[in-house]
Amino acid sequence: MGRIMERTIHGYINTSQGKVAVAESKGGDLDVLFIHGNSTCAGVFKKQFADPLSEIHHFVGLDLPGHGESDDAVNASRTYSRPGLADVCLETVDKLNLRKTVIVGWSLGGHVAIEMLSRSKSIAAILVVGTPPVGDKMADGFRGRPLGGLASKAELTAEEADQFAMEVLGACAEPFVRQAVERTDRRFRPTLLVAAAKGEGANQRSVLGSSDVPVAIINGADDHIINLDYIDSVEYKNLWCGRCFRIPDAAHAPFWQAPEAFNLLLSSFLGHIADS
Repeated sequence: MGRIMERTIHGYINTSQGKVAVAESKGGDLDVLFIHGNSTCAGVFKKQFADPLSEIHHFVGLDLPGHGESDDAVNASRTYSRPGLADVCLETVDKLNLRKTVIVGWSLGGHVAIEMLSRSKSIAAILVVGTPPVGDKMADGFRGRPLGGLASKAELTAEEADQFAMEVLGACAEPFVRQAVERTDRRFRPTLLVAAAKGEGANQRSVLGSSDVPVAIINGADDHIINLDYIDSVEYKNLWCGRCFRIPDAAHAPFWQAPEAFNLLLSSFLGHIADS
């Protein structure tokens, strides 16, 4: 996370699975928790924290265990899975005394958000980006092996770390993203893959097909990692506006690559939740 997010308060939360680094804006309406993707950090949301919207709502970003300034897991098999990460995030929500919480999850963070929804009744809404709600066949939600296998590889060379950063955030990725990839606990990626292969966690397609909680789906129209048609085909029980949004001229990280368009949608969704 570093100190790259302006106008925020930085600190740490002690959880049962280690110390978690957090950054908070000073807004006071909804509590909005941002969860980053595999091998990155909360800093990827700095264009949202810099938006005036963060002065209206209370934005919270965290570094997942094994990432950024958070501790590495003591027990990797317990922590580095969708359920383990969801437990850490829910514990953070509780310790920060967040209420009417909206979860914004990107990529892996979106999977964690859906897992949180399946395990807690305290979530007001979720917004997921670059995240296929996978069912029994995880491969259906992706276009080939994610990042050509880098998403599950323990050790990455400097060149592979650069490639990882560019694949997820595009050519406009800043140096801190590559640094975040290199910092990630080497146990994280392979342990996460093993847990997913074992089927640990909820059937995410079923969760979003049965939950009354509002769900917003926003993707980049040019995302080459996930299967956008699959995401559109899922039967959602409470899909915001009744459709999945695709932001033009953006790929896997529209909040970074097209922040103005993304932030407008985020503002509209949060306004909808605040008024409901």
